[in-house]
Amino acid sequence: MAHGCGRTRWKRFALVLLPSTVAAAALGIGMAQGALAASFFISGDRFQVAADTLVARGLSIYGTVDVTREGRHVPVVVTGARQATITNLCQSVEAAIPVLGVYTLRLTGGDRGDRVEARDLFIDQTSLVADRAIFHDIDIGVAAGSLTKGPINPGDRASGFFDPNASAQEAASVTLTDVRSNAVAVSAATLNIPDLALRLKQGSHRCF
Repeated sequence: MAHGCGRTRWKRFALVLLPSTVAAAALGIGMAQGALAASFFISGDRFQVAADTLVARGLSIYGTVDVTREGRHVPVVVTGARQATITNLCQSVEAAIPVLGVYTLRLTGGDRGDRVEARDLFIDQTSLVADRAIFHDIDIGVAAGSLTKGPINPGDRASGFFDPNASAQEAASVTLTDVRSNAVAVSAATLNIPDLALRLKQGSHRCF
């Protein structure tokens, strides 16, 4: 998330990734040999996450590098929230199945009045767009190791790709509207999804 309101893109926050990308090159051999801990290996497939609104309390934004089982490095920007509420959540991932063609696995929830609730939520993403972003008590350019308002994923901190001196961002809270994110991983301590619906549909049925 870039600071300020309006249409938001990760390009303005790209500098956060540079120290972590350097760390990835330096530490890649250690990770491949199992010398460094990781939260979990990602598949590397990108999926879509969308929401009408996302309200986060205790926000952190920092760069790191996720790793696939094959050892491929995927630079990401992690958005962390101590608490989050989401309306009209949608998550979708497409897969090309031999002979059968394209299928979409689509998850929805929080679209009938009750909101999705999460604690210690972390979204590892490669892009994010929001029609409006309203931050409260925001700090930009904080050293990642000095983040206090929002959380740091323990797996990220232990992975060796986390640079405590890299530039990061934090805020007491943020409200995002019309959120559209391309992510590679999502994790949470708790995730309460009312009106959960999980469907596998033939064809392309992306969230956006």
